[in-house]
Amino acid sequence: MELREVRPSDLDEFFAHQQEPEANLMAAYQARNPSDRAVFDHHWNSILNDPSVIVRTIEHEGQVAGSILVFEGETPEINFWTSTKFWGKGITTSAVDAFLAEYTKRPLVAHVVQDNLGSLKVLERRGFRQVGTEQIFSNARAEVVTEIILQLDN
Repeated sequence: MELREVRPSDLDEFFAHQQEPEANLMAAYQARNPSDRAVFDHHWNSILNDPSVIVRTIEHEGQVAGSILVFEGETPEINFWTSTKFWGKGITTSAVDAFLAEYTKRPLVAHVVQDNLGSLKVLERRGFRQVGTEQIFSNARAEVVTEIILQLDN
């Protein structure tokens, strides 16, 4: 697993990952229509041109496995997305470890839908602890879900 700068060609892979139904269910902040490439391109253009966002491509054996980023704000927030074909192989765990070694500002928060057990496990094993919950609307599920707010202090 390697973290690297995002290349323009990575966006095609990120868009394909966004089409995976199971991954969509685990994502709380998903586009209303994940197959709308124009909305996707606008969103990623905003991310890549925002100096307060640090983003990396997760690459595994030459393939784009996903992305990981932090939105720097009052309290920085980490987000990651891994293609379902890479789930259960330790790739996300390795990516989060590498990113946390590179990005050392604390506290750092994460928001995870309560039934996204894989992401919760990755974060909790890295020292994130639950600090709250909130109800949000999930476009992918078309319903209100409970999101767990986690924080890493050191």
